[in-house]
Order: sequence, then structure tokens, then C-alpha cells
Amino acid sequence: MTRQQIMWPVIAIIGVISFGTVGYALIEDWSIFDALYMTVITLTTVGYEEVHLLSKAGKSFTIILILTGVGAMLYALSVATKALLEGKIREILGRKKLSKRIENTKNHYIICGYGRMGKIIAREMISHGSPFVVVEKSPEILAAMDKDILSVQGDSTQDDVLKLVGIERARGLISVLSSDADNLYVVLSARGLNPKLKIVARAGEEGVEQKLIRAGADNVISPYNLGGLRIAHTVLKPAVVDFLEFATRSGNLELQIEEIQVKDSSHIVDKGLDECGIRKELGIIVVAIKRATGEMEFNPTSTSVIRQGDTLIAMGETKQLKSLEDLVGV
Repeated sequence: MTRQQIMWPVIAIIGVISFGTVGYALIEDWSIFDALYMTVITLTTVGYEEVHLLSKAGKSFTIILILTGVGAMLYALSVATKALLEGKIREILGRKKLSKRIENTKNHYIICGYGRMGKIIAREMISHGSPFVVVEKSPEILAAMDKDILSVQGDSTQDDVLKLVGIERARGLISVLSSDADNLYVVLSARGLNPKLKIVARAGEEGVEQKLIRAGADNVISPYNLGGLRIAHTVLKPAVVDFLEFATRSGNLELQIEEIQVKDSSHIVDKGLDECGIRKELGIIVVAIKRATGEMEFNPTSTSVIRQGDTLIAMGETKQLKSLEDLVGV
């Protein structure tokens, strides 16, 4: 319901009541309270007795007030009711539309919590074109959220809420709630609902990391630990930090570090890096190769063979990395 839809009915009601009150006060020489009371019982048609006996002029004024005022009151109430009903209908349709969009979303990420970390994660997801759904408990935070972001109000620790956002079809879940206990509950619930799900959780206090991993988290991030290391490295290794920040900055077209998974159908499978032309033709530096077994091969040589299921950690310009994605069959 918009402000304008509320304003006009209120103005109409106040105007009619003021008109009746002033009219009775001037015509019958009544007090403002008596005139107001007579106006209200006339407009509401409750059928009470007249406050005082009316003169002929007063009766004529009452007829005018009933013919104009009651109609205006009914009109104002009908407009207000219509606006309320339309708002409810829009709300219901909006919820149905949101549910439909979530039902059609697959291989997405679920972000539990839209605080400071949640906002940064969502921004990165948007820049990479990765589908995601936000679960946030606070209605105030949801109201301030970008309307284009798929979001649901609810408690992430509840199985019903996780099912609502399609956890069975999701690719991964990121739990960045403010409480370690809540993150632990989310991890336990998510792992039980989808054993294949990639789960990353936030840990606030020391010693919580192992509990979250035992609960089912694949990776646990401690913002305070990372922040402390980043500050120390900024002082001790400023050039290294500057380079990493430049290479990982969102939206940087000059240089990016990306991970690109090699599809089984790719023609570069079982070939060495020099045979693929990744370095010579594309000008991309392959920093490391993560094997399907989980082993990480750093600084691979030109004869390093690419296998099925490998993930290439590559560094280059955005357009070069896009060419590499096309080459490996992404």
C-alpha cells in the first residue's frame, strides 16, 4: 500500500468530520465537542439521539452532511480496503513468484546470513554469474536488500527452510551466521539433507574449526585469523600482498587468478601443457594443477600431463581465461 493510497482516504475522512463539526458549531452555536460528537454519530449512522434539538437550519445541514459525508466516508473506506487487498494479493503473488524462481534454480549456492560477510560473498557471486539464494532471519535486513537477489526470510538451522531454498539441488552452502553454534547446526542439517553438498562455514572462536569439520563442513574460514595474517603480511610482505590483492580483485580485467575444471570430454586430457598451447598461444600461466585425488602440483612443468577431473589454477587476463575455459570444454 503506497503513501498516496493511504493519504487520500485519510484526508477525505478528516475533511468530512471537520466540515460537520464546524457546521454544527456555527449553525447551532454548540461547543466543539458536541458538534464533533453529532458529526461522528451522523456519519457512522449509529442512530443515537441528537445531542441537542436541531433547528430547521441544523436539520437541513444534517441532510447535506448525510448525503455528502456518508458517501465520502464509504468511498474513503472502500479505497483503503481496496489498497489493502491489492497489497495482500501482490504479497501472495510475490511469494508464489519467488517460490517458483527458487524451484527452477539448480546447482546454486545457499548463503546463510546476510551480514557484512554475506554481502561481500553475494557481491562476488553476482560478479562471477553464479546463482545463489540468501537465507536471512532479520526482516529489516531483507527489506534493505537488493530486490534482484533471491532471498528467503527464515532460520537457516531449520531443515524446512533449507529444503525451501532447494538444498537437495544446491551445489554448495556457505554459512556465515554470527553464532558458531548456529553455524554448527546449519552444517549438521545441510550435510544430512545433501551428503554431496560443498559446505563452507565461518568460525569465530578458536577450537570451533574442528567441530565444524566433524559436523560435515568441507572448509572452515576464521575471519579473525585471516584478518590477523593479512595485517601481518601487509607489514612484512607488502609487495606480495599488493600483487595478490591486484590479481584477486573483483572486476579486474588486467589480471585474474581462476580455477578451471577440466571436463572429461575435453580434447586436452592426457596431453602435456606444452601440447595444449596454454602458455604459448593463450599467454596464461598455470600456477598449479589440483588433481582429482586432491593432490596439488605447484608450478607444473611444460611436460605435466592434464588428467580427467583436474582443476587448473591459472593466472591471466579475463579474456584469456575465457579462452582457456572454452579450450577445456567448460
